[in-house]
Amino acid sequence: MIHGTTRRGVAGLILSAAVLALLANSTKAFADPTNHEVSVDIKSVLALDTNEGFDEGLGSLSRPLGMLFHYSTYRLLSDESKGTDCGKMLSFSLPGGRILQVEPRSIEGNMIELEVVLFQGEKPQLSTDFHMMNRGQLLLGGPRFKQGMLIISIGAQTSTKHREHHPVSASSPHPNEDD
Repeated sequence: MIHGTTRRGVAGLILSAAVLALLANSTKAFADPTNHEVSVDIKSVLALDTNEGFDEGLGSLSRPLGMLFHYSTYRLLSDESKGTDCGKMLSFSLPGGRILQVEPRSIEGNMIELEVVLFQGEKPQLSTDFHMMNRGQLLLGGPRFKQGMLIISIGAQTSTKHREHHPVSASSPHPNEDD
């Protein structure tokens, strides 16, 4: 469910997800989602009409930003990555006192299901669930910020957990044995 978004904003959100899903790298399917960590990368971008072009820190995001949004300036405000297991919530602080909560819900094949809630203070501004390709990216645009618009890039990818392995030696003494 999307709250506080105009019809045009919803269309942009859907278009953003579709375009970026096509640009995502393909990876192999994962059989056991409990054995995988999900890394979530959140970038906050300020879009303005000041004719200053693209911030160099945006890298490969520059092209999709220019294709989907029609501003003359894009400035990277923050970039943060965190990892977690499915079912565990991550919180990210965004410009303007906003909080973005992201919870990876499941991994099925090459798709990651995410729940996303954007807060302004204690009030949720957006709440939605979506599926994205592993290593995919979604752009959310809409909240007004300063003299422009805040665009939030959400990227997610899975990786196999490295579990510690402690081999048991056949020659190790048992504590209750008498010699």
